Amino acid sequence: MEHHEQNDRSEEIWLLRLYVAGQTPKSLTAFSNLKKFCEEYLKDRYRIEVIDLIENPQLAQRDQIVALPTVLRQLPLPLKKIIGDLSNREKILVGLDIRKTQRQEDWLSEIE
Repeated sequence: MEHHEQNDRSEEIWLLRLYVAGQTPKSLTAFSNLKKFCEEYLKDRYRIEVIDLIENPQLAQRDQIVALPTVLRQLPLPLKKIIGDLSNREKILVGLDIRKTQRQEDWLSEIE
């Protein structure tokens, strides 16, 4: 039963919001890093919404965004936030609470 629950979690769709202030180099780097990371760890199971706080400043207060760029994991719950350009892989894994799926672990063991 525990294995089944793990599979359910590994098939969940992840909703990630990236909060930026325009198309700055740091914002573009954060988006690129987030997309690469999602392709590697959440293949076909994620959606990224980019929210430009220059265009929608009211969302900063509503979503309690205090620094940019920030990634907010909306789904799966609980909410998680990380700040920065997402160049630190360990920070992303821990901050967003991403664990390798069983399929990824099987694949990694095959290539080692």
